[in-house]
Amino acid sequence: MIQSLEGINLGVAICGSFGTFKNTIEMVKQFIELGVNVYPIMSYTAYENTTRFGLREEFIEQIENVTKKQIVHTTEGVETWDCMVTLDAILIAPCTGNTLAKLANDITDTPVTLVTKAMLKNSKPVVIAVATNDRLGSNLKNIGTMIKNQNVYFVPFNQSDPQSKPYALVANFLLAPDSVLAAVNQKQIQPIIST
Repeated sequence: MIQSLEGINLGVAICGSFGTFKNTIEMVKQFIELGVNVYPIMSYTAYENTTRFGLREEFIEQIENVTKKQIVHTTEGVETWDCMVTLDAILIAPCTGNTLAKLANDITDTPVTLVTKAMLKNSKPVVIAVATNDRLGSNLKNIGTMIKNQNVYFVPFNQSDPQSKPYALVANFLLAPDSVLAAVNQKQIQPIIST
């Protein structure tokens, strides 16, 4: 049984839930402090767009400075990426509803979905930290599809704003390290519905 995350090679795949990017940076710093070798990956949407939450260039620079690695952000980059074979696990954080729907339906047209498919093909853990405004709506079935895969684990999540956005879910990013440690030991952290 693996007792610590120190020395683990972890792919951190970042999708376009821009409102959670500040939490994502703090989470990546937490992994680095725990001695994790973080390999950053970004979806096209996350890498290419500036939003009201900040400039894309600033976010990219922060992630690359913290990890000391260049972000893989194209499918071509993934296909030639030597590190993919050495990853122990992948954490998709934040994982948008769009990415989760693609994974549930075996669509691999982004860097994140391509890396994830390779990890699943090689029976390596995939940890999902959802962040979406419609996960309790029409796409709830995608959580059900993914959760039954024996190599897929979830960071505990809850409703982010039940009054204003009753269908929205967001993972508790503070639980990401514990979730990854459990996943590399083939366990789902409990409870999966966070408070």
